[in-house]
Amino acid sequence: MNKIKYFFSEFLPEVKSEWKKVTTPNQKEVVATTTVVIVTSFIFAIFLWGSDRVVIAVYEQVYDLALRLVGAI
Repeated sequence: MNKIKYFFSEFLPEVKSEWKKVTTPNQKEVVATTTVVIVTSFIFAIFLWGSDRVVIAVYEQVYDLALRLVGAI
């Protein structure tokens, strides 16, 4: 019973109070933040692709070296 009383007497009024503080972004803000997200995603994609290529190259060099060492034995 106390939970129901709390819900209606305290929780809902607090939600209503906070809801009044919420603002929706205008079109300019949405376009700006969307652009930032897309550009950042591309930058990280390029960085991860480059990192992947470096790791693969190092792995291949180590693998080739190991094959040469095993073949020399």
